[in-house]
Amino acid sequence: MNDWPDALRLAVRLNIAPEAFWRLSLREWRTLTAAPAAPVLTRPILDALIARFPDEETPP
Repeated sequence: MNDWPDALRLAVRLNIAPEAFWRLSLREWRTLTAAPAAPVLTRPILDALIARFPDEETPP
């Protein structure tokens, strides 16, 4: 995020006081605003999804 007004608005939505916002390091800000990591799709989870949502058989 390169736009200070947008960063400040996001800080308000995150309930970060202005004084606390200005004390944050860039690393802390990026950690607070980073998207959460996507969950890993493991084989057991994939197998469970396949069992729950099987493909429909198509007639030949």
